[in-house]
Amino acid sequence: MKIIAFFGSPREGGNTELLLKETINGIEDSGFKVHVFNLNRMNITPCQNCGGCDDTGICIYEDDMSQIYEAIREADRIIIASPVFFFGVSAQTKIIIDRCQCFWCEKYLLKKPIPEGKHGRKGLLLLVGGMKKEIGIQCSEATVMAFFRTVNVPTHETLGFLGIDAKGAILKHPTALVEAYNAGKKLVSKGG
Repeated sequence: MKIIAFFGSPREGGNTELLLKETINGIEDSGFKVHVFNLNRMNITPCQNCGGCDDTGICIYEDDMSQIYEAIREADRIIIASPVFFFGVSAQTKIIIDRCQCFWCEKYLLKKPIPEGKHGRKGLLLLVGGMKKEIGIQCSEATVMAFFRTVNVPTHETLGFLGIDAKGAILKHPTALVEAYNAGKKLVSKGG
């Protein structure tokens, strides 16, 4: 089973990364490896809405998205971990979602969705936000759900934690790390 994770926070060692690491611990304890993309360190141009992918489903821009496109095609499980900024996912996360317009063209215009594969395709969304309003989780999840469905991930789970702002504050949450660990295990279990 191929599992990829997109780490979308600019703050290394922060709450989003701690949550993602615990999720990965659950996956690795189940006998699987996770390839993590640190989006803040990657060279990714924003989508130019140029229409270059309309007829082919292939983005005409060549940058670090090339390795992401390949990983998405081959993945059985996709994890997105992002802080909530202004009721949405981080810019680092949103840039890769927008650049997946080529998958949208491939699926909906060219009628060639990514194959499901022998393990099926499932997703996990991890969100951490400083505000306490649920709208941040709801708006972020709506964006990521559109991405998941576009790349032919029909089901996903969302773990969202609000009121978590200061670096390391997630460590004081009574259940967050356990929930993340269990979500990782569930993501790769046969019944999950």
